[in-house]
Amino acid sequence: MEKSKVYFTDMRALPGTNLPDKLKKLILKAGIGEIDFEKKMTAIKIHFGEPGNLSFLRPNYAKAVADVVKELGGRPFLTDCNTLYVGRRKDALEHLSAAYENGFNLLSTGCHIIIGDGLKGTDDVSVPVEGGTLVKEAKIGKAIMDADVFISLSHFKGHEMTGFGGCFKNIGMGCGSRAGKMEQHNSGKPSVDQSVCVGCRVCSRNCAHGAISFPEKKAVIDHGKCVGCGRCLGACNFDAIYNENSSAVKELNIKMAEYTKAVVSGRPAFHISLVIDVSPYCDCHPENDVPILPDVGMFASFDPVALDQACADACNAQQPMQGSILDEHIHEEGFCDHHDHFANTTPESEWETCLAHAQEIGLGSREYELIEVK
Repeated sequence: MEKSKVYFTDMRALPGTNLPDKLKKLILKAGIGEIDFEKKMTAIKIHFGEPGNLSFLRPNYAKAVADVVKELGGRPFLTDCNTLYVGRRKDALEHLSAAYENGFNLLSTGCHIIIGDGLKGTDDVSVPVEGGTLVKEAKIGKAIMDADVFISLSHFKGHEMTGFGGCFKNIGMGCGSRAGKMEQHNSGKPSVDQSVCVGCRVCSRNCAHGAISFPEKKAVIDHGKCVGCGRCLGACNFDAIYNENSSAVKELNIKMAEYTKAVVSGRPAFHISLVIDVSPYCDCHPENDVPILPDVGMFASFDPVALDQACADACNAQQPMQGSILDEHIHEEGFCDHHDHFANTTPESEWETCLAHAQEIGLGSREYELIEVK
């Protein structure tokens, strides 16, 4: 099998150059122009960052990608789906406010923002997963599936469950609707925090399956009747309904790979990852810690498997940043070296399963040729 091509450029910007222009040059060299963008609606999947976190990708990078799409005749928009956890991106109104607060708007990026799964995270479509073992039909944000072309623009950093958050995390988990995220994280059944529930019954009015009752004036969800649609979670204004987040990491990784296949299959797709501000945890955190690794560079490929593998390999070739949590762990008494910076940062995390399964179901190859773009 021929190795996949992954294109790379470093973060040097000498006088007369700048990083957005380097990103444009990189993706053009990587072949994004081979896609027919003419009058095509193009989803650019990005993480807008939880307010308080400052390691998310700057809007300038999104603008560089959007500008190239427009120059090629496309009609780009930035997108993400609502979160499963309680935070500033739980519904479309707060999500948009968070994006604006973090600098994403029409002026700064040159394109509009559309929240992929609608107002309350329930606007999704079921997409068959060919070859799926744990997911037969993925629940993906409708606006994302309506797009003619799909581009992922990922911030490659650590993650407390999946080892790192890169292309697959951005696509598989990020494009899942609330019900889709629930399916990936557990059996897809929410629960109620009795101490927060006020008994307003709004959740039950949004349940089409009669799964919610109020035996003691507090909501209780019958998991036997619940189908995991997530409408109650979106409807609750008091954040009393939550996901229990109980899946094993390997199962989560497999589901994430299968959700990614649902998103990218059957239409042109292109992938970009920036290995900068490599924080130990996800950009969903309302804070960011000292980077665990130095900035590495920008990567692009048509192959999402090769792209994540190349980014992980590049990260593991770096020296840990002094004073980071990774550096602290390495110098702890009794430290067990996993020979992987992400596992050494969060030993209970694991990322190999995702790429192995993604390769198995035909999403790409872990074997790659790295092509440097000056």
